[in-house]
Amino acid sequence: MNKLQTLLDITKQLDQVLEEDAHTKNRDEVIERVNELIEKRGKLLETINPPFSDNEQKLGKNIVALNKQIQGKLNQLFNDLKLEMKQVKKQKKSNRSYMNPYENVKIADGMFMDSKN
Repeated sequence: MNKLQTLLDITKQLDQVLEEDAHTKNRDEVIERVNELIEKRGKLLETINPPFSDNEQKLGKNIVALNKQIQGKLNQLFNDLKLEMKQVKKQKKSNRSYMNPYENVKIADGMFMDSKN
């Protein structure tokens, strides 16, 4: 029972961390905290073994429901990260083309070949 309650508490903490709006400024901290909590949960899950009492089964159902919410929030965070990475990559490309607009020009202009022998 105690292990399941601890697991539920860690799961709730994880849900609360994911509820916070992860801006560019604090995103690293949020991701680091999420990783810590997921590692704790993983280690604790390995130690939990059946059989379970009725109360433990109720706690398990709560954990499963919270886990579904957490998975959706993690997917959203991942998608936001992917989108931001694409935007940064696009911005780098446009900045590079602004600094050197003729970088991709591959024309051999101004060359004359004399065909006389």
